[in-house]
Amino acid sequence: MRSDWNQRAREDPHYYVAFGGRDQDEESFLATAADVLRFLESELKRLPILSDGRQGAVVRRALEIGCGPGRLMKPLSRHFDEIHGVDVSDEMIQLAGERLRDIPHAHVQATNGASLAQFADHSIDFVYSYAVFQHIPSREVVLEYMSEIRRVLTAGGIFRGQFNGLPHSAIPDTWSGVVFSSEEIRRFTRENALQLLELTGVDTQYMWTTWRKPSAPPPTAYLPPPSIHRLTNAHSWEPVIPNRGRHAAVSIWMKNLPAECDLNSLEVAIDGEPGILFYIGPPGVEGLQQVNAWLPDSVRTGLVPVEIRWNGARLCKPATVRIIPAGPAVPRIVAITDGVNLVQKNASTTGLLKIQIEEITSPDSITATIDGRPVERLEFLCVDPRPPRYEVNLRLPDGLSPGRYRLEIQVERRRLLPAEVDIFPAI
Repeated sequence: MRSDWNQRAREDPHYYVAFGGRDQDEESFLATAADVLRFLESELKRLPILSDGRQGAVVRRALEIGCGPGRLMKPLSRHFDEIHGVDVSDEMIQLAGERLRDIPHAHVQATNGASLAQFADHSIDFVYSYAVFQHIPSREVVLEYMSEIRRVLTAGGIFRGQFNGLPHSAIPDTWSGVVFSSEEIRRFTRENALQLLELTGVDTQYMWTTWRKPSAPPPTAYLPPPSIHRLTNAHSWEPVIPNRGRHAAVSIWMKNLPAECDLNSLEVAIDGEPGILFYIGPPGVEGLQQVNAWLPDSVRTGLVPVEIRWNGARLCKPATVRIIPAGPAVPRIVAITDGVNLVQKNASTTGLLKIQIEEITSPDSITATIDGRPVERLEFLCVDPRPPRYEVNLRLPDGLSPGRYRLEIQVERRRLLPAEVDIFPAI
């Protein structure tokens, strides 16, 4: 791993870390982190409020596993008194040191690629990792990292990380590493007494998960009993939910949810059938907590009861939600980029195109033409099973001169709305 990632650091570190485009400048490279930063910063509100009876300030610490050249550490450093980064590549660590040289509380070091032995037990409040475990070819190494995360987290500390959750994987190497199923994540957190608070992107390459290391629960003698305050669509504030598709998920807004609850101990029954819980939010300003679940595939329409159980027992009185028929699937193109330089929208400099198409059920039937000339379909990948959304890689016909062309895509007998694509000379 060290040899391969050192070579990538020497060749084009911005590309191999962000995978957005070749030879990105500093501003463009840091901009590629915007979406990931939102995913990470949203979890900081889960951290316990700092309080300490001793003299002196309490230090809050973060750790990034696989920090690369410091793309995420630089903006996240503003939230912590200390921020640490480790990476198997000493070349990447050198680049990170240069990028972070003006941030005195940011510290980076090369690691052996599996252990966090340099960090004491219960010493880190927030551990995070993005696009790292999906490149590790050894399941044992990833599992060791997972155990190390539990060891170094403080009581009440949070881990936010991304795993490759695809159902199948090629032979693992240092680019296409091992995959982990959602059930494996659930089992690991159960067996290691970690609270599982989020598990999203299941069955995709970018499966996100949030864990909390339990702290002492608050006294419960005077807490009011839990209750369901309201039910809404998990993707909006609307009180209705379609019975299938990307928006077929319910938000259960809970009052007085016990602090010990997590996705492994809670269950939801929707009209008596089990839903799939995937998110428990932090307490809000009104004391409400959002608990999200996908609807069962066979749910009926109309007013249906929703019940929450904790450790097998009913947690509170059920509530009802209105389920409506979903609209028909409408296949459509949602994104077109160069097949390699993903920052190039509706354009290609490599002779390749990457197309994202939603709400199709037969991706193997996709055909494409550019100005009437057939385009070769190289491969397709399901990137989100819920809309569903597929990523399709295409090779353009040989001999196209630079200019603007009309791209037309057909799925079975349905022609999608055409798009215009600019073809540029190879860089």
